[in-house]
Amino acid sequence: MHSASRDHHARTGEPTDDQVDTAVGVFAMLSDATRLRILWALRDGGERDVTTLADLAGVGPTSASQHLTKLRLAGLVATRKEGRRVFYRARGSHLRRLLDEALFRADHETSGLPDDD
Repeated sequence: MHSASRDHHARTGEPTDDQVDTAVGVFAMLSDATRLRILWALRDGGERDVTTLADLAGVGPTSASQHLTKLRLAGLVATRKEGRRVFYRARGSHLRRLLDEALFRADHETSGLPDDD
């Protein structure tokens, strides 16, 4: 089904309403600095617990937990329990590419580099 969806997109060139709605949801999740920092900390494919992610994002554990819940409900992170601890990981390599591109663009904007058309 995934490849069929890609074929449809390649043929028509136009995203479906569902694709647009999903993309808007992803960008909404990325529009928060704390969530972006959390996802950046997870982009290597490894797992981290709430305390570690809170430290890396520069927020308290309660705040990190709330952001991680939103990211989980949006399907951007997955969880694994080990005893009482919950470990989080980013879902899919597409998220890593999206983060890389977003921050590459930000780097160009903040450093005055020309667009790479």
